[in-house]
This record gives sequence, structure tokens and C-alpha cells, in this order.
Amino acid sequence: MMRSLWISATGMNAQELQLDVISNNLANVNTVGYKKNRPDFEDLVYEIVKAPGTPIATGSMLPTGVQVGCGVEIAGTQKIHTPGTPKETGNALDVAISKDGFFQLLAPDGSVAYTRDGSFKLDAEGRLVNSNGYIFQPEIVFPEGVTQTTITSDGVVFVELKSEPKVMEEIGRIELAKFINPAGLLSIGNNVYKETAASGAPVIGTPGNEGFGAIIHRFLEMSNVNLVDEMVNMITAQRAYEFNSKSIQTADNMLGTANGLKR
Repeated sequence: MMRSLWISATGMNAQELQLDVISNNLANVNTVGYKKNRPDFEDLVYEIVKAPGTPIATGSMLPTGVQVGCGVEIAGTQKIHTPGTPKETGNALDVAISKDGFFQLLAPDGSVAYTRDGSFKLDAEGRLVNSNGYIFQPEIVFPEGVTQTTITSDGVVFVELKSEPKVMEEIGRIELAKFINPAGLLSIGNNVYKETAASGAPVIGTPGNEGFGAIIHRFLEMSNVNLVDEMVNMITAQRAYEFNSKSIQTADNMLGTANGLKR
């Protein structure tokens, strides 16, 4: 019975962490470019009372043996990088990526950060930046007097100036980065990721070519969180938590029964 108490405790801890992950997914249901998390469970070590294949007196062997598990734990949490639904905004500086790829940003520490959030703005110098002021890479600077902005599917940025109406001038090009293992990127908040040894080095390319997603101008990619799935996962986690607590209560009752035995 003492073993069952600790086994059930690991189950309750794991379901509590799963609920934390679900809560974060639900909290970010309207976060632009957010990718949902999924917890991966794994069973813990086993106590081998009798190993499978152990010889017995008849000259045969045990077909299964006796193996008692010690519970469960969260092996990891994985970002699911499926595309979110594009939403039209009409904003001239909003862009989305149709499939694979990340926008590149210059972080305050001088390193390159990566994001799927395409809600860009201009700073005081006309540079394209994200909501936290991270400068878009490669740098794109908008001149004064822009009356119209057009971004093609392959990332070329054209502007029409007040001084030269009906003339579209190219001022820069969007380049995307992709990773062999995007789930290995480090989430640092602010809708951005950092490269890690697990993600691999970034591959830089042109939107719409060589496996990179195309640019969708005046759209934003919404979160890929599915509310129905998360609600079902929440109910499952709640019930699993309750079942594990019931196991603890049952083990406690059995221990109480044993403690009450008299000679």
C-alpha cells in the first residue's frame, strides 16, 4: 500500500503540470503567432520482482514475470508548430507566413530572435520593428512620405511616395529562417524564440521558395490553439487527478484496516 501512495502522488503531480500547460494554451488563444504546448508523459522505473524469462523448476520459464511500475512524470513539453488561421487586418505592416518559416529580429542583447508574430510597426527612424522594439532583420527602413505599402508573396517590400505618386519603389526584402527541429527552439516570451543546440542552426531563404512559406500581406497568423481540444484535455486531466486521489484514499483505507487488526 505504501507504494501505491507514492505512485498516485506522481500521477497527481503530472496532471497538475498538464493543467498548467493547458491553462497557458487557453490564456494565449488570441496571441498572434502563438504555438500551443503539449506535455509528453512517460512511465517511471519498474521494480522487477520476477524478471520475464526467469527459469523455473519444470525446465520452462516465466512468460511475463512480475514488474511493478513506480508512477509517471512529464518527460517534456513540446511546441506544436502547425500553422494558425490567417486573419485579415488590412494593416499595411501586418504580414503572415503561410507555412514554414520564422521572421528574424535583433534582440536587445545583440542576438537574433525568431517569431511568427507579423504585427510590425515603425520606430522613430522608420525601421520595421515588432511590438517590443526588436528590429526586423535584415533591416528595412521606410522613407518619409509613404502613401502605400505592398509586400509580395516572395517578401519584396514596395512603397509609393507622396512625392512620386504611382511609382512603386523597392526598399527591402523579407528573409525567413527555418529549423530542422523547431520544437527545440527556446521560448523566451514576447512572442519570440531563440536558437538552441536542439533546434539546429537556422536555414535562411526566400519566402515561397525551397520549402519556405509565402508571405500573406495585410494578414496575421492567429494562435493554433483549438478551444474544444483544450477543454477536452482539461476534463481528462481533472478526471485523472481525481482517480489518483481516489487511489490514495483507497490505499489509506486499506492501511487503516490493516492497522485495526487484532490478534
